[in-house]
Amino acid sequence: MKGSSLVSLLLAAALLSGCATQSGSTVGMQGAEPEEAVEAYTALGVQYLQAGNTVNAKMSLQRALSIDPEYAPAYNAMALVFQVEQEYLLAEEYFRKGVAADPESAMLHNNFGAFLFARQRYQEACEQLDLATRDPFYPQRAQALENLGRCYVLINRDIDAEEAFKRSLAINGNRPVALVEIAQLLLDRDEHAAASRYFERFRQQVDQRQVEHYPRSLWVGIQLARLDRNVSRAATYALLLKNMFPASEEYRLYQESAQ
Repeated sequence: MKGSSLVSLLLAAALLSGCATQSGSTVGMQGAEPEEAVEAYTALGVQYLQAGNTVNAKMSLQRALSIDPEYAPAYNAMALVFQVEQEYLLAEEYFRKGVAADPESAMLHNNFGAFLFARQRYQEACEQLDLATRDPFYPQRAQALENLGRCYVLINRDIDAEEAFKRSLAINGNRPVALVEIAQLLLDRDEHAAASRYFERFRQQVDQRQVEHYPRSLWVGIQLARLDRNVSRAATYALLLKNMFPASEEYRLYQESAQ
């Protein structure tokens, strides 16, 4: 599997964090202004989605869209509902309706890009994620840039990937995937010292229990430990990779390198 499991989790997290709106309830909606009602129904739909109740989520979001058929956040939330239900054609339809309703929405482009990434439509995903990163005020911009970099890696645009990762780290220097991915890109160019510096920042987060190792990070760690002639660390990372992620692409690469 070319994309790591951690990246998949990060993208899934981005979907839900990106769809957050004002909290609200249906109490008092009958007398509410249309704008307030559509926001409240959308917020309620998001709450149902986060609770795993997709049936009520769809009902609330349908009410929102019946009030305002151009309300992009409701399309975004409905797309996420259908994505959870594995109704992928409907999810894409609602993402496209949302983007049409609000072409400048970084949230929609990021969520749509994450959806396309999960469907392994990497070229299209990169295009949507690139659009998401163009809003300098988007709260999830660092994550969107990290996702964009990972997407570029998967279509072999390594220079663009490195730039995206560095931009992500310029906003938030602790983005774990960006740190690991830059380390791998530098290793591929035989820039051992620079790769070590990025990976050490990730390793400090692991030591502080802020993040956990995943297949890609363990494989990068093995490569660096070998270059440093740190046999003990290389063996530790290899054992973790074998025990925790035996089916991963990274473990396959490790096995090939050990022959």
